[in-house]
Amino acid sequence: MLDPRLLYTFNPALWEDLRGRRPVLVHLLDGYVDAGRVGATLSEHILETCDFDLLVEFDHDQLHDYRSRRPTMVFDTDQWKSAEQFQLAMHRVIAPNGEHFVLLTGLEPDSQWERATAAMTGLAQRLDVRLAVTSHGIPTGVPHTRPSLITEYASRPGLIRTRNPAWVGRIEVPGSFGSYLELQLGRLGIDALGLAVNVPHYLSQAPFFQASIAALHRLNDATGLGLSLGDLPDKAETNLHEIGTEVAASGEVQEVVDQLERQYDQARRTGPVPSADEIGAELERFLAEQNDKDDDR
Repeated sequence: MLDPRLLYTFNPALWEDLRGRRPVLVHLLDGYVDAGRVGATLSEHILETCDFDLLVEFDHDQLHDYRSRRPTMVFDTDQWKSAEQFQLAMHRVIAPNGEHFVLLTGLEPDSQWERATAAMTGLAQRLDVRLAVTSHGIPTGVPHTRPSLITEYASRPGLIRTRNPAWVGRIEVPGSFGSYLELQLGRLGIDALGLAVNVPHYLSQAPFFQASIAALHRLNDATGLGLSLGDLPDKAETNLHEIGTEVAASGEVQEVVDQLERQYDQARRTGPVPSADEIGAELERFLAEQNDKDDDR
């Protein structure tokens, strides 16, 4: 393996400022599965509502497959005007309560996973990260008219504080870089917590702000960062109103939502639903859609 330390540059002054703070690491990479854009919304929201500075920048050119995820370019009249710039970086962020933490954002690496993971875990060890947290959405047979449930997973059981919806036992799924990073952090003895918000499968492709709010509440509970909700409640209210209007316009869709409501309410009273087979089928369908999108690019 090539030296992982050659994959990035860092800001020495900010690094020195973080020394001894034992910061939280929040990693929200744009990866394979993020139903409802839960992780993407959280990342954008944190950078919009908190002061931040670039701490570490990775050499994304070594890690990105440009033919798989092509940059958007602007052509105007008779010339190229601009091209989308990709970035994979760690930011030093200052929470509203004054606590400093680290936010890892950007597109997940397409290649050199072992080397990139070694670079990031090495940085986490040198920063003496006390807890790594991530969040994303998973497509599930739940209705938008009920509170968003969170399935928690962690490097050790003591980090899980909520009663998980028991929708699945053991399954095999294609891995994401964020999951691989979390696995390696746990193996190194760094506490790692994942928050998978259950998003209605029929809303997988669009932002679902209610789920992002649920994730932010739990993230604050786990870290004590006290991150502000900002305008997320207003966005969620507008989002739910628009969804309700669309659902009401179709008797067939309304029937599906009614059935999901009955399943949800029954599960909250008696136990697990939907089944592992149903969740597995839904996840496979969602991943297939992502593959189709990648093939079209």
